Amino acid sequence: MARAHAIPKAAKVLGVAGTAPLVLGAFGFWLLPLDVAAHALDAQVFYGVTALTFLGAVHWGAAIVDQTTPDRLWHRLGWGMLPGLIAWVAALMTAVPMLVTLMAGIGVSHLMDLRARDRGELPVWYLALRRWTNAVAVLSLGASLLRLV
Repeated sequence: MARAHAIPKAAKVLGVAGTAPLVLGAFGFWLLPLDVAAHALDAQVFYGVTALTFLGAVHWGAAIVDQTTPDRLWHRLGWGMLPGLIAWVAALMTAVPMLVTLMAGIGVSHLMDLRARDRGELPVWYLALRRWTNAVAVLSLGASLLRLV
């Protein structure tokens, strides 16, 4: 019998694949010639903005399929908006604060997900997957940040 928190294969494969633009962006930013490296950083942070927005959308999806009270729905959908707003603010910044904001946004999003899991609103396996993908995302963005400072 499979454990309740076993990550479904599709989620595992796609979750790992979803970190590739962040990892490749960091490698490109460090290893490519300077005139091309800036494009690698742009690609990384633009994907980071998109990915952070997606993390909030997960809450919308979970709230839509779950029967909940109107007050709880406002709370869940409101929390689901936060990562996208953080990502939007990050997109308006220069590189160093953008990277820091994206990393912080991933952390805030993870805290939101932990609370949702504890309330039974997200499956346990999702947090197991997020723990790994968050680590890869933050380390990749952090690697690019180190090159800038």
